[in-house]
Amino acid sequence: MRVIAGELKGRKLASVSGNATRPTTDKIKEAVFHMLGPFFDGGSCLDLFSGSGALGIEALSRGMDEAIFIDKSPNAIQVIKQNLQTLGVAEQGEVYRTDAFRAVEAVAKRGLQFDLILMDPPYGKVDYIKLIGQALESGIIKKGGFLYAEHTPEEALPEESEELRIIKQTDYSHTIGITIYEKL
Repeated sequence: MRVIAGELKGRKLASVSGNATRPTTDKIKEAVFHMLGPFFDGGSCLDLFSGSGALGIEALSRGMDEAIFIDKSPNAIQVIKQNLQTLGVAEQGEVYRTDAFRAVEAVAKRGLQFDLILMDPPYGKVDYIKLIGQALESGIIKKGGFLYAEHTPEEALPEESEELRIIKQTDYSHTIGITIYEKL
């Protein structure tokens, strides 16, 4: 794994050992960030289900000021911290071991809002409608901010609403789909 573009372009990332995590491919990372920007003029990112931290680190490399990384796995937390340290961006990241629902609650209590929220959970293990609903209800997504969800094509995701507009929804294969929302 490597960083695709930006300040850290080409730098290698450590990955989480075992089969518990499924890294987003370089092809999908490149396509997703091309749709989102492809570069950011500052801002903050919440990377839920971080794994190695590759998506949040890509956002930092492309101009986000800061990122909060969330994962339940102790191994993933160790790898995220290692990647941030190795790449020299540890001061731009906060890393927490907890589940996504608790993380949303915790950042909302801190009054934080994000320009970008990344959701790449283990497929079939998360209720996207419930989690995205909680993120909207808690007010952690800035107006004009983006929410990225990687999922299987069969998984149920929220429809467009008064609060969310789908700016891209596509399937990359029979196993991988992405949906990008914008907060209205």
